[in-house]
Amino acid sequence: MTTLVWDYLEEYENERADILDAVETVFSSGRLVLGDSVRGFEEEFAAYHGAGHCVGVDNGTNAITLALQALGVGPGDEVVTVSNTAAPTVVAIDSAGATPVFVDVDPDTYLMDTAQVAAVLTPRTRCLLPVHLYGQCVDLAPLERLAAAHDLLIVEDCAQAHGARHDGRLAGTTGAAAAFSFYPTKVLGAYGDGGAVLTSSDEADRALRRLRYYGMEERYYVVGTSGHNSRLDEVQAEILRRKLRRLDGYVAGRRAVARRYEEGLADTGLVLPRTAPGNEHVYYVYTVRHPRRDDIIEALKKYDIELNISYPWPVHTMTGFAHLGYRAGSLPVTEELAGQIFSLPMYPALAPDVQDKVIGAVRDVLAGL
Repeated sequence: MTTLVWDYLEEYENERADILDAVETVFSSGRLVLGDSVRGFEEEFAAYHGAGHCVGVDNGTNAITLALQALGVGPGDEVVTVSNTAAPTVVAIDSAGATPVFVDVDPDTYLMDTAQVAAVLTPRTRCLLPVHLYGQCVDLAPLERLAAAHDLLIVEDCAQAHGARHDGRLAGTTGAAAAFSFYPTKVLGAYGDGGAVLTSSDEADRALRRLRYYGMEERYYVVGTSGHNSRLDEVQAEILRRKLRRLDGYVAGRRAVARRYEEGLADTGLVLPRTAPGNEHVYYVYTVRHPRRDDIIEALKKYDIELNISYPWPVHTMTGFAHLGYRAGSLPVTEELAGQIFSLPMYPALAPDVQDKVIGAVRDVLAGL
């Protein structure tokens, strides 16, 4: 049987009764769109983070786009972020009409190198958009200082960092807004698409609620022309409410898998994940590094083990972003990582015997290189 990099079926079997009860709760409620389940999830997700507001939206990409628009970031503005991320981070900036500006990443943690941000600021810079990648947080203190000095906004991309902390502070609780994805693979995943924005601004909260609902404040009456149809689905919201209660358990499960990998692969020459000082990693993915990555992936196929590369193409090298003018070599760490990183199977329900299978196969392959 193939070992998948991610699989929900065992988790579903364990939680089946609760998931199906969530569906029944919505279907029997008489309200299928923006009802009690969305409101309940928004309140509970905000409370988990100690945030003033949560606005549920249809996916994580639109969570970023709407967050930027709600804060007034758009055409003519520059948003500083990274190229070592999922393309939707940058697609969302582009969808808001703003221009992405990239800085390189730290070679040990693969997170935004905040020391490089000051050098790319221009009079057009409006927002800093750090990506809490792979399950751990960017240290936002340097960005907070820059934001205060230059009157900039911080919008956090928390799609991969549900429950992660830096110096005790949860991801998503520092900036003017924070965007979350609930795509099924996430640490807190729905059974379909979903997203949310956290903010402590009453004004941003009102703007987000308009933006996700065609620009309307009242039914059929459009207040702003930048509206979308970006509502979080009631069924997904009710499922997320149930799963939110188990989020800390999911995180504990991921950390247990990570410890087992670390113990089993520590002496192999594989570069294992490094947790930045002050961080509490949640291991959305378990990303490792080796200069012969492609050979390793090919060799592991005979063991029926599926691996993932997150991400094989830096965003600035994609033809869809050629208009930004970045050349090969402009972000050397990001570009080097793209040829070496890959992710081992990681999810809380990954059985110990399957973890041992992965460890054994990786050790065998590395020994034969």
